[in-house]
Amino acid sequence: MATKEELFEILKQGVIDYQEEPVKEASQQVLDDGYLALEAIMDGLAAGMEVVGDLYERHEYFVPEVLMCADALYAGLAILRPHVPKAEGGSVAQVVIGSIQGDVHDIGKNLVKMMFDVAGWEVYDLGRDVPLESFVEEQLRTDADVVAMSAMMTTTMLGMKKVIKMIKDKNPNVAIMLGGAPVTQDVATLFGADGYAESAGNAVAEGIKMIARLREYEKKKHE
Repeated sequence: MATKEELFEILKQGVIDYQEEPVKEASQQVLDDGYLALEAIMDGLAAGMEVVGDLYERHEYFVPEVLMCADALYAGLAILRPHVPKAEGGSVAQVVIGSIQGDVHDIGKNLVKMMFDVAGWEVYDLGRDVPLESFVEEQLRTDADVVAMSAMMTTTMLGMKKVIKMIKDKNPNVAIMLGGAPVTQDVATLFGADGYAESAGNAVAEGIKMIARLREYEKKKHE
């Protein structure tokens, strides 16, 4: 019978090698043996994703491999996530995410979504080519803490400014994150956004760093 450490190693390696079946089997075994689902997510799946981030930064993996790794990660999350107790004081944070109207690019958006998933956030994914009003409506419907928008073209990027104004007029406390190739820190500041992540490539690297910080945070919280 596999030890806890061995199961976590299978999860980690399964994500790195984009092998969904071993990840699913080990995830189920974690639950059957009574180990903590959150620990398996952080020290197994997320640890694997950190390695994937290194491989990506060294140009040994590219976006297609990262997305296959993400599929393996999601296969494990689907089994483990329902067994993670909700954060004290209600649900974890919530985020509405989507690629702005006129924009059909969604690789970067999907990678950022994955990072929020691993972090245990509730993600409302609107997909791509999202009408501007939909971001506002979904935020009001869900009362999400964060709205994350992606644009890969300067022409579609201008729609972000309108969305930010519409959301802030109704709910000034929502944090708004922008991302995508044409978006810069200056643009984000000018549009009135609260945060900014660079292009799809940087979304991977930034997201991986975010996972590393989350793992540290979770460890400290449970020490």
